Amino acid sequence: MGNQNEITELSNLFNDDGSLVQRGWARKPILKYNKDKIGKGWSRIKEWDHFSVLNKDFGFQLTIGDIGYLTQMSYVWLDFEKKERDGKGLFKFFTKSRVLPLNSLEDSEIEFPTEKFKATISRKKNTRVLTIDDPSFQDKGLKGSIVLQDDPKADNTVVVTGYKEDPRLFYYNHKVNIMPAEGSLVIGDKSYSFEPESSFGLMDWGRGIWPYKTHWLWGSGCGLVDGVPVAFNIGYGFGDLSTHSENIIFYDGKAHKIDEVEFHHEDRDPTKPWKFTSNDNRFNMTLDPIIPHRDKLNFGLIYLNSSLLHGLYSGEVVLDNGEKIKIENMLGHAEDIYWRW
Repeated sequence: MGNQNEITELSNLFNDDGSLVQRGWARKPILKYNKDKIGKGWSRIKEWDHFSVLNKDFGFQLTIGDIGYLTQMSYVWLDFEKKERDGKGLFKFFTKSRVLPLNSLEDSEIEFPTEKFKATISRKKNTRVLTIDDPSFQDKGLKGSIVLQDDPKADNTVVVTGYKEDPRLFYYNHKVNIMPAEGSLVIGDKSYSFEPESSFGLMDWGRGIWPYKTHWLWGSGCGLVDGVPVAFNIGYGFGDLSTHSENIIFYDGKAHKIDEVEFHHEDRDPTKPWKFTSNDNRFNMTLDPIIPHRDKLNFGLIYLNSSLLHGLYSGEVVLDNGEKIKIENMLGHAEDIYWRW
């Protein structure tokens, strides 16, 4: 295995000059995001809170992303039976990186009321609650709430990444890759229930200052294998990865660190299966698409080219003790994204 520096000591994220105090991966977000020492102005800061909740029939995603000069609130409804996705996004301009909380573990409530829909993301103790109310969705309306249970004893995905070209560039990321979900969403007169035995949520909390041109690849899957909670996080692309990767297998709440994972996907085509292998032979997986999605936008200075698929993972992972875990039709996603922003 390559260099996998595990961060185990509490500290601030930044030195006084805006450089990172520590770099590597951790099991919990133990570095304080001391934003008053951040190395660049608000127009360069990228922050987001993203949640995704899936079961075998449907899914829901809610995201707030603040890139300094604008904030977007968006949601996505996924219907795996019909193989359809729908959603909406709205913007607020010149929010100046003041929308999202500094700490991913503290109690908080984020509200984004607009004329078209209302949504909230809140955390209280060990739960995270997502709410949505959009009377205009599909001319039927979408309304409901979902509660995610965040096990405080379980390991998470945490990375602190720097950039060689500028010590003030960084990426601080906290992901919880599996959280039992309970609640319901109502579309028109039909209710869609999320049961904790079969519905699981994902949190992606990110804070960073990156180069103007950015490219990343990310994937995650979760579910039960013989009754045991199993999840994984894979990805690369952000910054200097000489100190760590973000590739982790989770088995019954414990993190099993793996080295480099490579995405194999012809022409970034989300309509075809994507394959994933690791250089330590501990991750071998195929993701068969259910809902493929491509998105492009070009607003001059802001450019996006994304390839995303939700589908079913099948393959094998190897734990730290050498035990092999077979994965069959586990729900998850993968993405390959280019940004200029």
